[in-house]
Amino acid sequence: MSETEKYTLDDLKHLMSRLRDPNTGCPWDLKQTYRSITAYTLEEVYEVVDAIDRNDLTHLSEELGDLLFQIVFYCQLAEEENQFNFDQVVSKITSKLVRRHPHVFPDGTLESVASESIDQQAVKENWHAIKQQERHKKGEKKILDDVPLALPALKRAAKLQKRAASVGFDWDEVAPVIEKVKEELQELQQEIDSGDQKRTEEELGDLLFSCVNLARHCSVDPERALELSSNKFKRRFEAMESEIDFSQENPSLERMEKAWREVKNAGN
Repeated sequence: MSETEKYTLDDLKHLMSRLRDPNTGCPWDLKQTYRSITAYTLEEVYEVVDAIDRNDLTHLSEELGDLLFQIVFYCQLAEEENQFNFDQVVSKITSKLVRRHPHVFPDGTLESVASESIDQQAVKENWHAIKQQERHKKGEKKILDDVPLALPALKRAAKLQKRAASVGFDWDEVAPVIEKVKEELQELQQEIDSGDQKRTEEELGDLLFSCVNLARHCSVDPERALELSSNKFKRRFEAMESEIDFSQENPSLERMEKAWREVKNAGN
């Protein structure tokens, strides 16, 4: 292949089929299953997000390729079982997006064009109505039926709350949400004092769930907020390490707290 030639999606699909060839394929790829590669898929998703957070567009292109390969891998496994193939996946998502955007494709075709201006609130309401119809067609008639169990806990909590709020099960303002957080904190304190580990775990979960609800009412992504706080903690701890050499000494908590305050006051 010359430097001017470029590989295509068809080339990637062909490569995948070669990797899974029973006679000449890669032993590692041949032993993989849907379940065994899910961990790699999640890793690739996080690497895409990390590249975006760092505004590293050069690596973003590479990470998107890694994620695309995961999709091609799943499709290859399914095609071997005569379940579906990559082209069917593309066709299905395109059809769904056309259906969910009648304000852009009024006749339900890619060629159709809307003649009227788009009302954002109407679009939002219509989007939810269409998704609800799709859930009913799939037999998911309950409001929370299709919220994935495999979502990270913070994201799943937010999605459950948002779905419940879509039918009016929600507070209209933030004040009672804050009061609920305070209530859950008091209940947690009671269980900690009682020494009941199982109840402490339950109440801590309730507190976290209420904090997610507070984040939602503040239009804050709880996953993102926690990520920012984690990054801040790491930055401050590393700055503290420049003052205290943990490999050479065992500092007291008081000294570490003093160094931490100095780091914090310095704007880190």
